[in-house]
Amino acid sequence: MPRRPEAARSARSGRSGRPGRTARTGVALAACGLLLAGCAAHADSSPPAAPVSAGGSASASAPSGVPVAPLGRSLPVGLTIASIGVHASVMSVGLNPDGTVGVPPIEANAPAAWYDGTPTPGQTGPSVILGHVTVGQFGDGVFLHLSRMRPGDRIEVKRQDGSTAVFTVDRVQTVGKSAFPTSAVYGNVDHPALRLITCGGPHLSGGGYPDNVIVYASLTGTAS
Repeated sequence: MPRRPEAARSARSGRSGRPGRTARTGVALAACGLLLAGCAAHADSSPPAAPVSAGGSASASAPSGVPVAPLGRSLPVGLTIASIGVHASVMSVGLNPDGTVGVPPIEANAPAAWYDGTPTPGQTGPSVILGHVTVGQFGDGVFLHLSRMRPGDRIEVKRQDGSTAVFTVDRVQTVGKSAFPTSAVYGNVDHPALRLITCGGPHLSGGGYPDNVIVYASLTGTAS
């Protein structure tokens, strides 16, 4: 289903740092459907709404309760998660002409992908990074072991300006794609947050996976 022009314009506002809008119902498909030619070719992929952009109104506080000053805008270029052996580059993806969200390439050593309709990591709001769990004939994807993450695990996102945004995992969720938690993933928050998303559950005989694995994390520090 083609994306409505007004919705597409709203998504692009996330790149400007201008005050954003509350996430709307249906955005989830930008995450669960986009993933994933590599692991969910059969998934619906028609996001009809835009996620929150940086600077949106607050509705949830950092679970840790420890305030960390948000960072300025800077594109993510690298991702390190020591607990599951991830050391990957990060590319940016936007919307395809049909309104669906782009995906990382299906190839060996495919990078993770930041969705550019969301704040950059370290800005206030939910920054979304996606990755394949498998990449077809090439085998394992960058987020193969995402479901093994636990609260307290450290995530480091290297940014284009040379800084590193350090996040701590708040919780990990596995949920059926038909019940994707749109508000929890894309809803406005009053702190810099990160969402990592991939496919999950047993590999289906017809191809793809039935679930999404979602990691929720909050900014807890910076490094240079």
